Amino acid sequence: MTDFDALRPRLVRVAYGVLGDLAEAEDVVQDAWLRMWRAGVDGDVEGWLVVTVSRLALDVLRSARHRRERYVGPWLPEPVVTAPDPADRVTLDESMSLALHVVLESLSPAERTVFVLHDVFGMAFPEVAEAVGRTPEACRQLASRARRHVRARAPRFDVDEAEHRRAVALFAEAASGADLVKLLGVLDPDVVLRTDGGGRVRAALNPVAGSERVARFLAGVKRKFASAAVFVPATVNGAPGLLRVLDGTVTGVFGFTVVGGRIREIDIQMNPEKLRSLP
Repeated sequence: MTDFDALRPRLVRVAYGVLGDLAEAEDVVQDAWLRMWRAGVDGDVEGWLVVTVSRLALDVLRSARHRRERYVGPWLPEPVVTAPDPADRVTLDESMSLALHVVLESLSPAERTVFVLHDVFGMAFPEVAEAVGRTPEACRQLASRARRHVRARAPRFDVDEAEHRRAVALFAEAASGADLVKLLGVLDPDVVLRTDGGGRVRAALNPVAGSERVARFLAGVKRKFASAAVFVPATVNGAPGLLRVLDGTVTGVFGFTVVGGRIREIDIQMNPEKLRSLP
């Protein structure tokens, strides 16, 4: 295994954190490797690659912003689903959940990059400054603003994994049977559901809020469009989630935020373009 092979998973995680798009993240990492090879970089190869990947990812994010502003319906990131052999895949923890990516979309590109590099991946501000082309003090201010915004919109909760997994299993059972009573029992009263169809498949064009509305929405979808689909447990962006499978094809990836044993947020990626890289 070359040094680049060993570093690649971390580099892809960094780029994915900035971009929320796994295919673009892998392209950025490949571009950075080619630049390193052409430049004949020696010494701190890892540091050079991390900074270069961060800088390239920020450039891609800036160019993608206009495209995302014209996106049909809610934009959700391309999900990372853990394969049976995680050594061959990008793995994440709950710090890069689908719900967090939704909040990060509301930050400026510079704020998002600084937050991901410093708060998620623990990079020192001098390194962050080199990546984003700002002074360390400016990066501290960007990180502070981003942190306040993230805490306001996505406060962290200490959730036991077993509790999270149990809530997801109850959801799968209730949603599979379009059982309104069971759905209401597992959904938080203030639950929010987001679906990303990208204009390619039928999906809600706006978030659905409130347990009764979400339960009725899910039951209606099951009865009308996905009666033969089944749920398969999976690890989605580092947390227990579900794959919706119809005739052997994944038609939806479900990510969940669980608070107090109930589901507070549901993010469903349905855009076929964002499901192509699934293992």
